[in-house]
Amino acid sequence: MPRFSVIVPAYKVQAYLSECLDSVLAQSYPDLELIAVDDCSPDACGELIDEYAARDARVKAVHLTENQGLGRARNAGIARATGDYLVFLDSDDTLTPDALRAVADRIKETDDPDVLVYDYARTYWDGREVRNQVTDPLTERGPAPFRLEDRPGLLRVLMVAWNKAYRREFVQSHGFAFPPGYYEDTPWTFPVLMSAGSIATLDRVCVHYRQRRQGNILSTTSRKHFDIFEQYDRVFAYVGARPELARWRPELFRRMVDHYVTVYTRRDRLPRGSRAEFLRGARAHYRRHGVPGGALPPRSRLRHALVRHGMHRTFRALRLAAAVRRRALKSAVRLARALRTAALRLHYRVQLRLPLRADRAVFGVHGDRGHGGDPGALEEAFRAHAPHIRTAWTVRPGHEDAVPPGPRRLRPGTAAYWTALARSKYLVHDGEFDRGMRKRRGQVFVQTRTGTPLRRVGLDLQERPAAARDTDFGELLRGVDQWDYVLSGNRHSTLTWERVCPGRYTTLEYGRPRNDRFQRATSADVTRLRESLGVPSGSVAVLYAPTHRDHRRTQHPVLDLERVLRRLGPRFVVLARSHPTRGGPLGSGARIIDVSGHPDVESLCLASDVLLTDYSSLMFDYAALDRPVVVHTEDWEACQAARGTYFDLRAFPPGAVARTEDELIDIFATGHWRGSRSAQLRASFRERFCPWDDGRAAERVVRHVLLGRAEGLPEVIPLAGRQPVPSAAAASGRSPLTTVPQPSGPVPVTEGR
Repeated sequence: MPRFSVIVPAYKVQAYLSECLDSVLAQSYPDLELIAVDDCSPDACGELIDEYAARDARVKAVHLTENQGLGRARNAGIARATGDYLVFLDSDDTLTPDALRAVADRIKETDDPDVLVYDYARTYWDGREVRNQVTDPLTERGPAPFRLEDRPGLLRVLMVAWNKAYRREFVQSHGFAFPPGYYEDTPWTFPVLMSAGSIATLDRVCVHYRQRRQGNILSTTSRKHFDIFEQYDRVFAYVGARPELARWRPELFRRMVDHYVTVYTRRDRLPRGSRAEFLRGARAHYRRHGVPGGALPPRSRLRHALVRHGMHRTFRALRLAAAVRRRALKSAVRLARALRTAALRLHYRVQLRLPLRADRAVFGVHGDRGHGGDPGALEEAFRAHAPHIRTAWTVRPGHEDAVPPGPRRLRPGTAAYWTALARSKYLVHDGEFDRGMRKRRGQVFVQTRTGTPLRRVGLDLQERPAAARDTDFGELLRGVDQWDYVLSGNRHSTLTWERVCPGRYTTLEYGRPRNDRFQRATSADVTRLRESLGVPSGSVAVLYAPTHRDHRRTQHPVLDLERVLRRLGPRFVVLARSHPTRGGPLGSGARIIDVSGHPDVESLCLASDVLLTDYSSLMFDYAALDRPVVVHTEDWEACQAARGTYFDLRAFPPGAVARTEDELIDIFATGHWRGSRSAQLRASFRERFCPWDDGRAAERVVRHVLLGRAEGLPEVIPLAGRQPVPSAAAASGRSPLTTVPQPSGPVPVTEGR
């Protein structure tokens, strides 16, 4: 008997059905049966189902002789199910990778509850994924399993059948079945949750809910939307027959009214001329199922009043008034913004005519998200070596806490921000402050850039449209003309930047200031950082930092981190950091710690034992730590075609190279990631790309910029004389691999790619 029976009804979805079925059969948890129900579909759904059944014994094909609708098609699947748990999936949606494994693990953890509720994300035709906004009720904190009265907020989660797993014996013992008609999920989900003796939650996206441009049933204009009245009659009939459920009537009533208002206000649901009739029906149900004396939230009172009195014309008038109000507000906001912009431009021009302040310096990083990178290290160095200079840091609202005490905080776009840009002598950034900024005579602009370039940048992108996108190269060169100094960590960076960003600036070959911290940090700092991130003691922390893929519109994870960790065993954890500009979550699981929002990448480097990346420039900084680096190059050819690189990373890597996910697992499982060959490769890489990262780069830059000369600067410490802080694994004096089980024998079919 399988653990799961996944039931997929299909009707006129031939374009999406294969993707749906593949998402089930490709699950890493293979103990399932897939019951695909052809609801007498006039297209090729039936043939597709038969093809899948012929290829995979886990697929059961069910063909209905006449179209019965979604609810009864699901009932047909339930009748043929033999699994411990029922999982419903609409045929245009998909299961996320490893979803059933996560569901199975959570079911086991919570002692086989009657119902397990999990999360979903809406997916759009343009590749966007938007997670469900109501996630608080899905938290896994607190006792589990529980009953609905312990967590009534679950009734605010989307009332559908496909975001839950149901114990089949529980469903059969209560005789639950789907009714005919639209909104068939309503009289299923409410009774199931109210009757469940045990419920658990899984705070993980398990379903991708496709938002189709056309063809979605609930977006089809039809009188079948009137079915909603009969469905709620069924819900209240179920409650009325069971006095012990009477306590839920007020909440069900509120949900009913909100649901009616949603259907009434959606322009694509009710046929023209039927809205008044629908509102009369809603009024009748309001009076039939109303609960006297129930307290209503302020936002719900107007909606309830409109339904209670059936005020169709009043509702239309209010909607029209609200639309007029919205347009007026938008116009007022646009006018206010235009006036504010004009006032700030005038203010900036006035400030440009006032004297420069030689004791002021402004710092910022790309995105204005916090204090860090090379500008952050230089800001600290300015305060340490030139305390007479008052520093300021540009930061967006909401990120102020990431800025340490000392610098003044400047919000971009404010009068204070433009005053600082106009009158401060020193400007330090790794990109640009604002396109409207005009560098004046006497100001000094220090351009730090964001690291050593591996992939092509600057003018080299002119022949790479996929990577260049909408880059204005004329604007780029106008920005270069404002630079006075450009920082360089190695000769490769110097030669590249001076060619792809040509200008009259001076290159400072002093190392990367942000890497100074690697030489100054202590083992106590490493321990503190690991504890703050939740890294278990004695584990191997892998910092996974992939780069952005120019050849992809949407950035899907390249690696299946959950699979990798399952193969490596419990001693490994992953600090997953997606690309800061266009990245998304890289995975989920108990041993995957999402650090994408962490403001300080240097802290993540210090906390980790090894870096796993592909083509990110972070590898050049990490090499300064003299810790292992593993490079994953599975899509090397595609990245080369889209952007290109300045050298073949596979021929001159900072450590072990994995061309596939299985090779990557083998590198970690066998210890090659920290072996002698890896150390040799890293030593050669450091010699080429970390010649000046000795812990005093920021001091050299500050002294040169402030004094204007290169004499008397601190000498560079040779590589052999540097002592970067060791990783937690190295400091412990023992290998954490001694208990890691290494793969033996062939890879299971379910683990293959």
